[in-house]
Amino acid sequence: QVHLVESGGGLVQPGGSLRLSCAASGRIFSINAMGWYRQAPGKERELVVIISGGMTKYADSVKGRFTISRDNAKNTVYLQMDRLKAEDTAVYYCNADVYDGITTLGYWGQGTQVTVSS
Repeated sequence: QVHLVESGGGLVQPGGSLRLSCAASGRIFSINAMGWYRQAPGKERELVVIISGGMTKYADSVKGRFTISRDNAKNTVYLQMDRLKAEDTAVYYCNADVYDGITTLGYWGQGTQVTVSS
């Protein structure tokens, strides 16, 4: 079993910054892709950014404002969010494709609320 635990959400004013963290633990042989998704009220969950190997893919809405990074030694992924906007308000979920030595499965964190408001 693998667990993903997110942290770092909160309330921030427009133009401000937050840094999210997601740590994976459990039966982990290796982690392939890791990413962040978000879901705003009344909307579907959407991809924010994904990192796999040395490649990253950002949603157009966050390009130039959000930065993903990864610490493979700690099985942790970070999301630095700058110049936040009201429309960034959502629950942010971490996702990881984990190989446990036998099979690869996708796991989700519990989500962390990000609210951008004055």
